[in-house]
Amino acid sequence: MPAAKPEPGVSRQHRISEQGLQRLENQLTRGARMSDEVLAQWIRRYGAAAREIIRRHNRDQASFDGLYDDAQP
Repeated sequence: MPAAKPEPGVSRQHRISEQGLQRLENQLTRGARMSDEVLAQWIRRYGAAAREIIRRHNRDQASFDGLYDDAQP
């Protein structure tokens, strides 16, 4: 089933948090090969929610500690 496109009038912040995290979940579920650097970027942008998704897919690293303190999920 294709992902729903962003609806007009939905704030960017709202789209980022929900759709972005779903995209991360889908990529990891499909087994996408993502480097630790890319995963760190997800954590910097989406914060603890991204870290939890990454943790559930057994891709968490100690080097990710502290990356999301200032993230805006």
